[in-house]
Amino acid sequence: MGTSDSILDDKVYCMSHYLAFRYVADESRNFFPHLSHRNLVLDSTIDTIADAKELDSYIAKKMQGLNPNSTGIMLSGGIDSAIVASYLPKGAKAFTLKCIGSPNAIDETENAHRYAEYYGLEHIVVPVYWEDVVARLPDIFAFDGVPCHSIEPLIDIALSTAKRLGIDTMCVGESFDLVFGGMDKLLAKDWGFDEFVERYTFLEPSLALKSYVDTKCMFEPYRLGNKIDFLRFMDEVFAIESSTSYWHMFQKNNMRYLDPAQKVRMSAPLDLYRIRNGEPKYIVRELFSMRYKGMEIPNKIPMPREVDYWLRDYEPKRDEFLLSPNIQLSGDQKWQLFCLEQFLNIFDPK
Repeated sequence: MGTSDSILDDKVYCMSHYLAFRYVADESRNFFPHLSHRNLVLDSTIDTIADAKELDSYIAKKMQGLNPNSTGIMLSGGIDSAIVASYLPKGAKAFTLKCIGSPNAIDETENAHRYAEYYGLEHIVVPVYWEDVVARLPDIFAFDGVPCHSIEPLIDIALSTAKRLGIDTMCVGESFDLVFGGMDKLLAKDWGFDEFVERYTFLEPSLALKSYVDTKCMFEPYRLGNKIDFLRFMDEVFAIESSTSYWHMFQKNNMRYLDPAQKVRMSAPLDLYRIRNGEPKYIVRELFSMRYKGMEIPNKIPMPREVDYWLRDYEPKRDEFLLSPNIQLSGDQKWQLFCLEQFLNIFDPK
């Protein structure tokens, strides 16, 4: 096989895996020879907790001694970051993103303001415009070496805003969903192998690319006959994909990352019965009620991204793409294609 064939193989491999998993797990495979990428290596040391009271004490210890003048938090309208915010010193800054798009855009600022006010934090709303998102992509691509997750430009906007205000440590509640059973849709059943592959694959490469590779190899190590060890897959694959997006942007902005539950694991297995019967993150929900007495527990919503609106008319134009007119794509799936196309336009212009 010639060098050009090898380069093409790497490009096709990376395009396929990025569309399927939103990251490229194999660091030895890169889009082009002059690029490289790294994924977060998860710390193997863990601390176990049994209940909400132990989690309360654990987080309090992790967040002792923070300077309110140089510490911030990415505060959404959900319970995870709200809990982290409750341990910050009074006067610390809380940053809430507000995407500017459709009239029906998700707006978490009202809930976030209540949390900030409850604990005496300075609440700062950070507007996010599509033009700013697009303008940041070249620098993010150059830093990451791969196309990015749709939350990365938003994190970059939040962190760069915080740095201008003297923040050098930013707190997040990113790990709570994975650790405490917040991914209730992925935990909804004991999956068969093939149905989990179909459910988890973000965008099937064969539906979007003229040349692609089969990405099922990522699932095979977790196969249990016709079933799959979906919990281990989530711990070892999803966890890296999710955390790497944050890690990249914190590294890019030279910002200290503080997720107080990052090394936590539950001492007992997740109670899947409770999760599957309407109690996701049951320990976290209990802790929220302890920290925000009398306040209603909000419904889970993802980080606000207006990709459905921003990309409502987007269609890929490069020759690499092959889309059937019968395929209906979500805004997040359109982002994957848009981001990949922007990446290729920069590093492989045609």
